[in-house]
Amino acid sequence: MKKTKNAPRVIDLFAGVGGMSLGAARAGFDLAAAVELDKIAINTHAINFPNSHHLRWDISRTAGANLLEAAGLVRGELDGLVGGPPCQGFSDIGKRATDDPRNSLFGDFFRLVADLRPRFFVAENVPGILAERNQAAIQMALSQVPADYVVLEAREVAANNLGAATLRSRVFFVGYDPKRVARFNEAKLFANVKSTPVTVGKALVGLPIVRSDWQSEAQGWRYVDPLLPTDRFYKKVIDEVPLGVGSPEAIKRLYEKNEVSGNLGTRHTDEVIKRFQRTPQGSIESVSRAPRLAENGFCPTLRAGTASDRGSFQAVRPIHFRSPRVITPREAARLQGFPDWFQFHGTKWHSFRQIGNSVSPIVAETLLERIRSMLD
Repeated sequence: MKKTKNAPRVIDLFAGVGGMSLGAARAGFDLAAAVELDKIAINTHAINFPNSHHLRWDISRTAGANLLEAAGLVRGELDGLVGGPPCQGFSDIGKRATDDPRNSLFGDFFRLVADLRPRFFVAENVPGILAERNQAAIQMALSQVPADYVVLEAREVAANNLGAATLRSRVFFVGYDPKRVARFNEAKLFANVKSTPVTVGKALVGLPIVRSDWQSEAQGWRYVDPLLPTDRFYKKVIDEVPLGVGSPEAIKRLYEKNEVSGNLGTRHTDEVIKRFQRTPQGSIESVSRAPRLAENGFCPTLRAGTASDRGSFQAVRPIHFRSPRVITPREAARLQGFPDWFQFHGTKWHSFRQIGNSVSPIVAETLLERIRSMLD
């Protein structure tokens, strides 16, 4: 998919590794800039989006005028503001802390909506944000949206209903300026995709049989079977590289050698392997509490774990449906909906954090493609 000369421009806030950015690029938008405070995440984002401006800024201290200048835009040129503010304080998992300082960043997103006045905005977060305990924070955040904007009712979307292999659900807050955009068709925007569901087994077709001693970044580059299905999901896995997006090296290795990165193994003790072998597909392993994937089912929500400033805790990783081991970063990427040419950090810890923190790019693309059609 090529970027048109007059492609509408978006800025991605809290961009992470780029799930929303990829969805926007594939939907035909020009990613003018991405803002992300995490150094490793923004550096990896830059590998995948080399033609965009990358800003390692604190959103809470960012003014709209500075953001436009850094993105090479002037007021009135920004079509969309998108992003996924930190969700830990809103999540039903963990402390459920309404006073988590990261919660205020949700409000900063809408402060910038008021400051930048894009034609539309899309903010995503965890389903827990709709809990009663978080309603005051939501109302306070949304109160900053200009009164002349139309704000749609927040909607929860399950990724498997839009073509990904995961049950991961996210809540989307969408709004637009009716003076510059025709009325959004809500039913069309949030409709499920009418196609055969993508199961775990289907999503992982062609990936290598992983060895536990594949530990280094170089060892993670492995041959992938080029004889893949030709349906919608696999077109997104292999093809549909937007103009100016992607690592040239990764794209070259995929298309010339059928090699992809992230096939990193994990060393398990004999006892752990035996426990994994005894765990039926679709059930939870009793000691590690790791879910074993069901070949004909969907992957549960992949968790990100915590950053170094919050203990560096690794999230529980699902067990492969066929092999008695946890999944690799590349398998996690496939389940989340990332293409094989998309790059993540070279370590398992950081790559799993990047994938677990991302919105499925398939979900982002589907919604933004529909918004793009409404803009036109």
